[in-house]
Amino acid sequence: MRASTTPRKIKSNIKLKQELAFDAQTFLDSAGVARKVKEFKRAEGIYAQGDAASTVMYLQSGGVKLTVVNEVGKEAVVAVLGPGDFFGEGSLAGQPVRMGSATAIMPTTVLVIEKKEMFKVLHAEHGLSDLFIKFMLARNIRIEADLVDQLFNSSEKRLARTLLLLARYGKQDEPHGVVPKMSQEMLAEMIGTTRSRVNFFMNKFRKLGFIKYNGGLQINTSLLSVVLHE
Repeated sequence: MRASTTPRKIKSNIKLKQELAFDAQTFLDSAGVARKVKEFKRAEGIYAQGDAASTVMYLQSGGVKLTVVNEVGKEAVVAVLGPGDFFGEGSLAGQPVRMGSATAIMPTTVLVIEKKEMFKVLHAEHGLSDLFIKFMLARNIRIEADLVDQLFNSSEKRLARTLLLLARYGKQDEPHGVVPKMSQEMLAEMIGTTRSRVNFFMNKFRKLGFIKYNGGLQINTSLLSVVLHE
């Protein structure tokens, strides 16, 4: 005869399901975290390079670009973030000031968490700390891939890869295929080329059916062929 399920096993199964179903957004919204929600308009600054680094940001909705300005005033876009991404995490590593600027590229909602409180919840809530570590590792892998892309790939491949990343391809359980609204100048800054080259390749991608404009820029997975082509 089959043994009945013990209360201990039931409790263990419930705990496992809770861990698997952990949602950072729900936790950050409900836990006793010193936090505030801020809304930003398109092109509005969230923080500027040189500002005091005392908080960590969690992007709830919208999009954010991270930029850095060098000593002669030249600006470079180093990343474009989407919902579910953290940024400003350098404050946790002891950075006293922001190393770059963060700007909303569309109407955006951000959860702002005090550095001390972020440390506290990372120690107390293993689910959140696991998610945060996973995010940071993915960010580092992305930075390395961006560097390789910049050093060895043509501007056409770099543009194709950037569009696919912006469309969130490869992100599970997320809507994807539509790129946040941004100018060709910004795309040119991100891949290290000129606006005219971006315009040329965008027209080429459209004629080949890799992208289309239909209430926004939509990306077809066939654009991968440009990235994978030797």
